[in-house]
Amino acid sequence: MSNFFAALGTGFLPWYVIVIAAVCVYFLGNINPAILLGRAKGVDVRAQGSGSAGATNAQRTLGNKAGALTFVIDVVKGWAGYYIPLLIFLRISLLNETIVSGATQSGAVGAAYTALDMSTLPPAMLCGLCVVLGHMYPVVFGFRGGKGVSTTFGVLLAASPLYALILLAVVVVFTAIFRRVSLSVLIAVAVALILVFWGLGFNAEGLYYYVGFLRFNDFQPLWIIIILALVVWKHRGNIGRLVKGQESKLSFGRKEGKS
Repeated sequence: MSNFFAALGTGFLPWYVIVIAAVCVYFLGNINPAILLGRAKGVDVRAQGSGSAGATNAQRTLGNKAGALTFVIDVVKGWAGYYIPLLIFLRISLLNETIVSGATQSGAVGAAYTALDMSTLPPAMLCGLCVVLGHMYPVVFGFRGGKGVSTTFGVLLAASPLYALILLAVVVVFTAIFRRVSLSVLIAVAVALILVFWGLGFNAEGLYYYVGFLRFNDFQPLWIIIILALVVWKHRGNIGRLVKGQESKLSFGRKEGKS
């Protein structure tokens, strides 16, 4: 399993471009709709229910509409935090003759795509990680954010739509069965890890309309494992309550609870 951090230095992107993009998407992750909607209503969602600034706690504390809006915004910022930097990195790389000129002139189109992968995917993955960290630990809100589930889903939706939709289906099905979002998320994490080691979604090709087909490569498993580990860490309180049988069930009223 390759280290995508080490791969950051193997491409042709200037280091300062990667750093600027990573910092920008971190602050994008700081935009927390649950906190902002709560403040608009004179409520600090982090002092209510589970204390998490995420969609589930927003739904319990502020109502269904606030919960739905929080989910959508968190997903969009996760998607944008990965996909927009990827397009920027692709644009810069495509302007670099070292990457594309020699390979394409010799007819080695596959080599050109491999070079683009090396130059753009690891930095885009770093940006995906940074937007999740920005949501979980937002500096503008005292490093107290959400648990990163919706934002992680948005990142995965940009990186591998099929993979993300499979995990979303797992969460929806098990939430309908058990009515505990945290349990469903943890089950989805287990499924995600199974898919990582099985290879589904990572050995397949991903479709990026900007330049055609770009292959997913072996940098991605380590990257997704790091993000999933962060999600599990943020759910450590939920795990304790699940073990004790004290985890609250999801309801669709304005009822506070621990989730």
